Amino acid sequence: MIRPMTDIFRIDEDPATGVAELVFHRPERMNTLTFGFFPQLREAVQALDDAGRTRALVVRAEGRHFCAGMALEIFADEAALLDTSTPRQRLAFQARLRGLLDGIEALDAARFPVICAVQGACVGGGLDIAAACDLRVCSADAFFTVQEIHIGMMADLGVLQRLQRLLPQGLARELAYTGDRLAAERALACGFVNAVLPDADALVAHARALARSIAAKSPLAIAASKLALNQARDNGTADALRQMTLLQSAVFDTGELARAFAAWKAKQAAEFEPLAPRAGA
Repeated sequence: MIRPMTDIFRIDEDPATGVAELVFHRPERMNTLTFGFFPQLREAVQALDDAGRTRALVVRAEGRHFCAGMALEIFADEAALLDTSTPRQRLAFQARLRGLLDGIEALDAARFPVICAVQGACVGGGLDIAAACDLRVCSADAFFTVQEIHIGMMADLGVLQRLQRLLPQGLARELAYTGDRLAAERALACGFVNAVLPDADALVAHARALARSIAAKSPLAIAASKLALNQARDNGTADALRQMTLLQSAVFDTGELARAFAAWKAKQAAEFEPLAPRAGA
């Protein structure tokens, strides 16, 4: 199932597997982003999450590059939105920036895991997106760059906050301060990506196989695992363990366990119910 396109991406859904794909589809512009992209991203991901059918999401791109960041012309075309010359303008700027952040945060907050498949350039806003996903895989020609430092600004869409959890602290700071490229093999060596594939076709095939493997598991157990992992990442161990007792008591399902165990024993795929839709979806 293919959902209506935005000017930057489309959503493809496979009801048979529960795997969805968010596909950047303007390769002629190196899949650059606009301010309008971020609310569209939030709405699209939340719609998938609200419906409850999606069990894994692959974020990928058409063309040579994953995403070259924000389209540079927006800094001229949308200059009024970037005005910070008065207290009122600064307050409005903060609200607009929070809206952009909310778009990327939707990937982290979704109940399903998100796999980012990167080929070529993943810079600026593209790196913000990749860092917010659960897993990253890339092709051998991929590279990652904190591009904002090259144009005289601090990266402000979450990459500085997330990179230092995903990379050694010194490397995260080196990338943030220099804007140097993190190449695919070094990204693999430091654990930023889970796999490096020889080309874009192999990359997409690997990402889809990984998504199908996740989607075959109990969506209840997967969603709870993501909640627990995020809680542990963002809080101390003691708080995370307290949350774990509450979370497990809320989602523990002996029927789900029995289905999973029987399928595992029989070496067959288990049948699981999708997550319940969110209220109002």
